[in-house]
Amino acid sequence: MKLPPPPRLTGRALRGVVRATDAEPVRYMLGKLLRGDLGIDAVRALPESVRGELPLSARPEQARRAHPRATQDLPLPSARPQSRGAAAWIASYAEKKTTPTEITERAIAAVKSLAAERPSMSPMLYVDEERARRDAAASTERHANGRAIGPLDGVIVPVKEEVDLEGRGYTLGLKKKAATDVKDSTVVRWLREAGAIVLGHTMMTELGMSPLGVSVQRLLPRNAIDPRFAAGGSSTGSAVAVAIGLCPMALGTDGGGSIRLPAAFNGLFGLKPTFGRISRAGDGFGGTMDHLGPLGCTTHDLALFLESTSGEDKADELTIGNPGFDRGWLASALRRGVRGLRIGVLEDEIDAAEPAVAAACRDALRTLESEGAKLVPVTIPLAKHATAIGYLTIGLEAFASIQEMRRTAWDDMGPDLQLLCRAMSTFGSDDYLDAQRLRAGLRREVAQALREVDALALPTSVRGATEVSDADMRDGMTDTTALQGASRFVYIGNLCGLPAGTAPVGRDARGMPVGLQIIGDAWDEATVLQVLAHLERVEVAKTSEPKTKVSLFG
Repeated sequence: MKLPPPPRLTGRALRGVVRATDAEPVRYMLGKLLRGDLGIDAVRALPESVRGELPLSARPEQARRAHPRATQDLPLPSARPQSRGAAAWIASYAEKKTTPTEITERAIAAVKSLAAERPSMSPMLYVDEERARRDAAASTERHANGRAIGPLDGVIVPVKEEVDLEGRGYTLGLKKKAATDVKDSTVVRWLREAGAIVLGHTMMTELGMSPLGVSVQRLLPRNAIDPRFAAGGSSTGSAVAVAIGLCPMALGTDGGGSIRLPAAFNGLFGLKPTFGRISRAGDGFGGTMDHLGPLGCTTHDLALFLESTSGEDKADELTIGNPGFDRGWLASALRRGVRGLRIGVLEDEIDAAEPAVAAACRDALRTLESEGAKLVPVTIPLAKHATAIGYLTIGLEAFASIQEMRRTAWDDMGPDLQLLCRAMSTFGSDDYLDAQRLRAGLRREVAQALREVDALALPTSVRGATEVSDADMRDGMTDTTALQGASRFVYIGNLCGLPAGTAPVGRDARGMPVGLQIIGDAWDEATVLQVLAHLERVEVAKTSEPKTKVSLFG
């Protein structure tokens, strides 16, 4: 007999379960239940043949040495009017319709107004008004004198609270004070050097452990499309900031879908680059799964962000050998079209999505086929186990990283994070080490597939955003069914360190946005972007109109 799915726990029930796990037998019972619900026992029982050697490095495996691609030299995909991509911002400045100073003042006022709404729609944890005004004034002067730095000069780009800002360190969604004796993280410094106005920190879920967009530690904004739903996480604030029009792009991070999921749930584009493409110096998370990257309202915004923030950084050895991009090179990749491109379709993964999501993804792929792409059925046997391998990897890495917090600040942690820690405490070292051998096996399978095709296609999530109540948002929640639905398809990119993007291609049965995910070979963000851009060009991929909207340009 099939058991019913585990219930959502929130409020008193959630706190009661946490208290019960003070007792060791209950704690181990919880761990056993989670191992079954999350597929961990199943992945540990896989045959020896699917495993690889224990990896000595987290660097991604490149399937091909080079990625030459023919181009159709098509026009750049144009943003829809409500999207207000960075190119539209720069055009408004060039046409003297407004200035970076005026836009920044409106943005600061908008954040204060959004924070007063109920439910709250403010994506910002902290606004650095003084620095934002100073940088906006400098940008206004450059534009007035015809000396703009480039395509991000005067563009507002907020950043997730996971990275350092000068005078305010990362906070990781935790109940802690930000450090004040810190310099900008590398990614923030390079954004500023490109002329971007870094408005401040956007909110994230606690320690980034929830992909759903719920946390007791923050008054997180709701979904921009429908506030009855959560916005997704852990880059919750970054997604909402872009979706409501506060900015054309924002920095997110992605250890298990934390860029792609909130992007998809809010009807946006998002890109997790290759592991090591963007420096993590000044990033508070660390580990072998976490990537920095953009969420944007157009594919052009993703390209501009990546061109401005990628490259070799001596402060992060993972970037050594990463040459970055010449200005305009990724934008030129957006012009390629898809004629002759071989796209590997993971049919088993599409079948695992809800029917409306699967239909939207298949419709998008059929459109690409009609535009000249060749669809190739691809099977990656370990793909269906990637989620369990990912949970073991990022969960145990995070558990180990907060050892001091678990000892000294347990009561400051939210009940959902406490429950996760109690479950993780029952896992063994062989769980983590075996997950890394399985990870090596997955990398081997994915690299083999990418020697035969140019990119892989699968859904971003099983369905759209999770419906939530005020109590869920206030008291925290744990919901393994919703967790599995969100995370089912995203861990391949993180475990393999490969570039993975999402495009908004339709709606689920409840009318919420869903994404098609495209995964490329290591260091081949260009091919991922060319596919996403063509979906945007032919208007299969469209950003969604938000319920709450900020009109900075009138």
